[in-house]
Amino acid sequence: MLMKIKVKVYPNSSKERVKQELGVLKVYVSASPEKGKANKRVVDILSKYLKVKKSSLKIIRGLSSREKTVEIA
Repeated sequence: MLMKIKVKVYPNSSKERVKQELGVLKVYVSASPEKGKANKRVVDILSKYLKVKKSSLKIIRGLSSREKTVEIA
């Protein structure tokens, strides 16, 4: 079963964390949005937060945007 969640990313944050507000997960990452570094941290942080393997998470929309759609397998 596939599940999709909406994520808003805040790069260059001082503290990495996840907050849930109005059906959207706000992911704060310390990485800069250069060369996919922030996207990689988003997957790392979400996998820990959702307690799933990194390989089961995939960013399917918004690779170069702060607003992303993540698919969970």
